[in-house]
Amino acid sequence: MADTEMLDIGPDKSLLLLDDDEPFLRRLARAMEKRGFEPVTAESVAEGKAIAASKPPAFAVVDLRLEDGNGLDVVEMLREKRPDARIVVLTGYGAIATAVAAVKIGATDYLSKPADANDVTNALLARPADKPPPPENPMSADRVRWEHIQRVFELCDRNVSETARRLNMHRRTLQRILAKRSPR
Repeated sequence: MADTEMLDIGPDKSLLLLDDDEPFLRRLARAMEKRGFEPVTAESVAEGKAIAASKPPAFAVVDLRLEDGNGLDVVEMLREKRPDARIVVLTGYGAIATAVAAVKIGATDYLSKPADANDVTNALLARPADKPPPPENPMSADRVRWEHIQRVFELCDRNVSETARRLNMHRRTLQRILAKRSPR
């Protein structure tokens, strides 16, 4: 799809973009405007909630982690105010647990950063019966394992012993894995 191709979005083209990465937010707003949406931007949970309360949009792209809280609070409020809204949760901290939580409270889809305007548009306009195409170049099994270990390590405040216990692996084995570079 070309960047400037107009889409059949429907009569209500309102779109809330909520992200605390200001340059990314500006780029995404311009790209979504070129696709026919009418974006309104916000950089905090408070701003997002204010927009959701006063004029709930038909579409929303909400970052999960924001400086003043969790984007899921905005998703929840938006779902209450506008049950038909199509909401995509966008985050740099992709995890199955947060994806499940986002969908349970009303997100239509969940994308990990970096996601471009085409990914966002496809997620916003996809119908529930549509299955997304398989990724062009998915992570290798070694990379998925490494990402999981890194995530648990961070959640355990970088405590090797606690991480090893939670992953049910020997501490020395974990130390060797952590000392290596990430696989491709």
